[in-house]
Amino acid sequence: MDLSALTIFRTVVRENGVTKAAAKLNRVQSNVTTRIRQLEETLGADLFIRDGRRLVLTPAGETLLPYAERLLALADEARHAVRENRPHGRLRLGTMESTAASRLPRVLAAYYQRWPEVTLELATGVTRALIDSVRSFEVDAALMARPIEPDALPAEQFESMPVFKEELVLLTPRGQHPSSNARDVAGLTLVAFERGCAYRTYAMRWYEEQGIRPARVLELGSYHAIVACVAAGAGVAVAPRSVLELAGLDGEVDLHSLGKFGRVDTLLVWRKGHFSAALNALRDLLTESAPSVRGAAKPVRRAAKETAAN
Repeated sequence: MDLSALTIFRTVVRENGVTKAAAKLNRVQSNVTTRIRQLEETLGADLFIRDGRRLVLTPAGETLLPYAERLLALADEARHAVRENRPHGRLRLGTMESTAASRLPRVLAAYYQRWPEVTLELATGVTRALIDSVRSFEVDAALMARPIEPDALPAEQFESMPVFKEELVLLTPRGQHPSSNARDVAGLTLVAFERGCAYRTYAMRWYEEQGIRPARVLELGSYHAIVACVAAGAGVAVAPRSVLELAGLDGEVDLHSLGKFGRVDTLLVWRKGHFSAALNALRDLLTESAPSVRGAAKPVRRAAKETAAN
């Protein structure tokens, strides 16, 4: 089976069609179509069916896709293994938006300085999407919050290491909820990222433990927008204190402790057994820089009463 044909097949799936895949691969559409047809002839099965303007994977295509991902990832590892053991080539890294903003800039600057031959591709997403990206080999590794669900990262598929410690805090409008106990926030709107965000899951667990629930969840895509909504009185939110301090947003709202739900590790996660010199270099750099990046925790500003989360 031709690896280049598998690359074309995977790209057609990821780009949802031949036209975008051809542009991505810098090939003409007829070449992409021909290579897919040749792959189908080699396998003796149709890989796609046309549904209107869309190409849809057949059962044979669904079966082939994970094998193609594994074969192409293994080919990348083989190339790294036979070359000089010096980081080079491409490293695809997934990350949460909060980590990209508050933790990665200095780490990535140091990485680029040490290993200029590595092309680093960064993709942001919520934790659930990052897990899926690592599982399907769309990224080589990802920085994500430790999932609260114990089986979210099965040991037979993933390896991980903690690299940062985050303190999640509850955000409320200035002066409106001085104690932030269960009575204060019951029935208010929770402003949060989309489903799949681990921090949102920690917030919901905090709600459950208090025996309350938000009136509704307003989904937004950035911390600036989330803080602005809270400051305007639209609801409450949960966010890492490091992000708020870095962006100077901690003065816009009141911050309250989430107790045990506020202590969350950020993990570097990769597929079990996956190897590349570029990924190893990133793991080493994160290990040596993590203590200085984590920093000493500052006390959360709170009102006179203790929060019900403690």
